[in-house]
Amino acid sequence: MVTPMGNDVASTWQALKDGKSGINVIEHFDTSAFTTRFGGSIKNFDSDPYMPAKDAKRMDVFILYGVAAGVQAMQDAGLEEGGFDPARFGAAIGSGIGGITAIENNAELIRNSGPRKVSPFFVPGSIINMLGGTLSIRYNLQGPNIAVTTACTTGTHNIGLAAQMIAAGQADLMIAGGAEMATSPVGLGGFCAARALSTRNDDPQGASRPWDKDRDGFVLSDGAGIMILEEYEHARKRGAKIYAELSGFGMSADAFHMTSPSENGRGAAACMHNALTSAGLNPGDIDYINAHGTSTQAGDIAETQAIKTVFGDEAGQLPVSSSKSMIGHLLGAAGAVESIICVMSLHDQVVTPTINLHEADPACDLDYVPGHSRDAKLTAVLNNSFGFGGTNGSLIFARLP
Repeated sequence: MVTPMGNDVASTWQALKDGKSGINVIEHFDTSAFTTRFGGSIKNFDSDPYMPAKDAKRMDVFILYGVAAGVQAMQDAGLEEGGFDPARFGAAIGSGIGGITAIENNAELIRNSGPRKVSPFFVPGSIINMLGGTLSIRYNLQGPNIAVTTACTTGTHNIGLAAQMIAAGQADLMIAGGAEMATSPVGLGGFCAARALSTRNDDPQGASRPWDKDRDGFVLSDGAGIMILEEYEHARKRGAKIYAELSGFGMSADAFHMTSPSENGRGAAACMHNALTSAGLNPGDIDYINAHGTSTQAGDIAETQAIKTVFGDEAGQLPVSSSKSMIGHLLGAAGAVESIICVMSLHDQVVTPTINLHEADPACDLDYVPGHSRDAKLTAVLNNSFGFGGTNGSLIFARLP
């Protein structure tokens, strides 16, 4: 995991439990002309432990973040030295936008010096599937290799589809997740133009405030989240460290608008319902929801309404929190990072908070775990991701007996 809170799972998880913010003023380019001048950029990242310097120079930054997260996942799973059938190990890793910094850099080269200055590594070093390709080459993973791109649902969809491939007998192991690096001039400029971002430039760490009455948009962030999925008996036989079971996966489409959620959260509700059906669970079996919770006006209300639709009278007693209040919105990496957070919540039996929630919007009246982490008895947790184009994904993780 690579996030604005830290460049590994341990540091990120501790900061989340402590209710800290990873949002700061963007310093790697001049933002003075932008309406938003802050975000969740990655700090003190060093690619050297994960990739030779000559190879790193050829890759877009999102790939470097993803490779780092992938290597960490392989090490944690005890798989870096092999010991698996390469033909039964695949990859499903995507990005919402992909190599935007490489596109910017090479476009500038063409403008200033002509097409002959474009790097021959530009295309292979910026395409979205090269992240999974790079990890597959490194570890000789010869199984299914896909890179699904579904905006802010990318990480969730890649994890869910990877699990389906294992369930279908196409693989024993899958490395899955998402990566993003969009705090660039074009990335920031595009979201500013869409008026999607918070403009709270005088208070960056207080800008992401899901469900608060004064929320004014999401906070753009970078990073990567990658996990190892493994068929249960395969994992048990090799003595793997098993954190949780991925027990349910649901998808749906709003079929409503390019960027706005469907009325009354209809698409999100269908997605959560499909995940519950996939897991063979009832709404009352869910102990916590890690919400999409982006801090947008329409999105926060729609998700609240969707949760009420699915969980009925029990919705008000169900802890619902937003990691994005602390780490911002990692776009195509968000669902993967938040899936890891769900797994760690199950492991440590703790719910991370929603920070910056000072006065809730009257239309948002659930238990959003404001301010501080909370110890909780967690057996099954649900993770939501919703994206532009009306694409939705929900995952359910369960604690093993």
